[in-house]
Amino acid sequence: MSNSNEIRIAATQSNFEREKLKIPFGFKGGYLSELWQTVVRLTSENGHSKVGLGTQSVLYGDMDLFASWSEAGGNALMYALTERALQLSRSVSFETPVGLIDTLLPELRKEARRITGKEDVNENFILNALIGLDNAAWLLYAEEHNRSTFGTMIPEPFKPALSYHNDRIGIMFQVSYDMPLGDIEKAVDRGYFIIKIKTGQPGSQEEMLRKDMNRLSEIHKALKDKSTSQTPDGKILYTMDANGRYQKKKTLERLIEHAADIGALEHILFVEEPLSEDNREDVSEVGVPIAADDSVHNVEDARERIEQGYRVLVLKGIAKTLSISLKIAKLAYEQGIPCVCSDLTVNPILVDWHKLLAAHLHPFPGLNMGVMETNGDMNYRNWKAMQDYHPSGHAPWTKVRDGTFVLNKDFYRESGGIFKSSKHYEQLVSPK
Repeated sequence: MSNSNEIRIAATQSNFEREKLKIPFGFKGGYLSELWQTVVRLTSENGHSKVGLGTQSVLYGDMDLFASWSEAGGNALMYALTERALQLSRSVSFETPVGLIDTLLPELRKEARRITGKEDVNENFILNALIGLDNAAWLLYAEEHNRSTFGTMIPEPFKPALSYHNDRIGIMFQVSYDMPLGDIEKAVDRGYFIIKIKTGQPGSQEEMLRKDMNRLSEIHKALKDKSTSQTPDGKILYTMDANGRYQKKKTLERLIEHAADIGALEHILFVEEPLSEDNREDVSEVGVPIAADDSVHNVEDARERIEQGYRVLVLKGIAKTLSISLKIAKLAYEQGIPCVCSDLTVNPILVDWHKLLAAHLHPFPGLNMGVMETNGDMNYRNWKAMQDYHPSGHAPWTKVRDGTFVLNKDFYRESGGIFKSSKHYEQLVSPK
C-alpha cells in the first residue's frame, strides 16, 4: 500500500541550451568554451508540474572523461545520463527528493559506466547530471506539501543545519592563473575582500609549486597594504584552490611555509581541496584550515575528510545536488565544521539556488556572514540576457555591494525568486 506522503512522477521532459563563454575557462588542466544549461520538467500523478535547471560541467565532473571526448561529446554523454535518470524516476515513488536521489544513484552509476564506457567514471559526473531533476523534484515537493519558501521546504532532519538567516554573504572573487594583477587590485578597490586564488598550476609537482609560490608572492605584494571594512581586523582574505593537484602533503606544507615567510599566512582563510582525491594524509597540523570539496561525494566521504583533519566543507548544491548537500551540511553542523558554497559557473537562477543554501548556513567563524563563490558574470558571453531569464534577476539581492550580497526580508520571503516561473526556460519544456 502506498504512503499518502509519497510523490509519484507521471511524466518527464527535458531540453538544453548551449551558452558560450567569453573566453575559454581553464582549470583541472582543461579548458571549457561553453556550458550546457539543462531544463527538466517533472509532472506528478497529482497533476503538479515544475521545472528545474542544471548547468553541466563535464570538466568538473570527470576531467579524464572530458579529456578523452570532444567538448560537445562529453556534454552529450552527461545529458544522456540526465535523460536516463528521468526515465528511471517514473518508476519510483519518494517522500522527499533526498530519498529520490538515494533510490536513483545505484542504477545511475551502472548507467554512467555503460553510457560513457568508463569503468571508473567520477561520482561528480553522475551528480552533476542530476541537478535539474533534483531541483525540479524540490519544487514539486514544496508544491505537493504547500510550502512556499526555501526554509519551509527543507525537511525536519536538516533544519538545524539550515536555520540561520544571514544578512550578508561574502563573495569569493575567483582569480585565474593568468588574471592580471591590475584586475585583482581593481576587484579589491571595488570592495571584494575574499580573493580565491587558483593554485595547482600546470607542470610537474616542482614546477607547480614554484609557480604557485610566485603567484602568491605577487598577489600578496599587490594587496598586502589594502584594507576592508568587512573583516574584523581589516585584512583582505585569501583562499587557495588547487583542485586536488598536490600529490603529497609535504609539497603543500612548502607552499604554506612560503606563505608564512612572505607574511601572507594570516590572510589565508582556508586552502581548498589541495590534495588528490585518493590522498589520505592527515592535514590537521599544516598551519591553516584545509577545506574538502571535489573529494566529497557523500556523507561518508565528508566524515572521512573530517577525521583526516579537514576543518571546512565546501558545499556544491548546484553541482552535486541540494539533496546530497543537505546531508553533508547536517553532518558538518553536528561536528561543528563550518561550510561555504563554491560555484560551477552556473546561470543566474542557479546562483540564487546556491545563495539560498549559503544564506541559511550558520555564519563562517570570524566573519559573521555566509561565504560563497560566483563567477558566471565574469565568464558567460550572454550573462545579461541570462539575468533577464531569471524572474528576479535584477532584484537588490542579485547585486554585489562591497564584495557581498546583501540579503533583506524580501530575499527570504521570495526565496531568491526560485519558486517563480522563468518563461524562457519553461518554453523549452512546454508540455506537448
